[in-house]
Amino acid sequence: MPAATTKREDILQSALTLFAERGFDATTIPMIATDAKVGAGTIYRYFENKEVLVNTLFQHYVSLFRQTLEHQYPSDQGIREQFHHLFQGMIRFTNEHDHALYFIKTHNASYFLNEESRGEFHRLLMILEHFLDEGKNKKQIRLLPSKALIAIMFGGFLELYKLIRAGEIEASEALLAGVEESCWDAVRHHS
Repeated sequence: MPAATTKREDILQSALTLFAERGFDATTIPMIATDAKVGAGTIYRYFENKEVLVNTLFQHYVSLFRQTLEHQYPSDQGIREQFHHLFQGMIRFTNEHDHALYFIKTHNASYFLNEESRGEFHRLLMILEHFLDEGKNKKQIRLLPSKALIAIMFGGFLELYKLIRAGEIEASEALLAGVEESCWDAVRHHS
């Protein structure tokens, strides 16, 4: 039975990489099968179609990301400490799940997402929006729409991650700390 689990995991990993790099529409089941080193029929044993496969992936990684951000969330600390926790969560999640955050970002409003996927993404957004609303109420976060602030936080981080993956810059502690501080400066309220 372990071989079946490995094949399913190989399919999911290949699909994640291809969906992240090529997008849903440009990725085919035969491409995923070739990358996972399985027959296309094997994919259909686990997933009814490409939409079921992408929704399974999306729900899984959004749930993992949400759990990463929620784990030991410092709700009793200040807004800056909470931001640090969220930023470090993005780093941990990206380091543990290559391509996943980019996949989530590029597919979160896609036509093929089902109700369960949209609900899982909504739960993730609620964590971030709650943090931002609390920060706005305490006059520590800019009074911009939460979706704009989320785009600033994630946009900067994802562009940095792309540069690191491309080998154009090296991910050092100093670099990541500087980027965190820059992202914080972008969303914090300036008195």
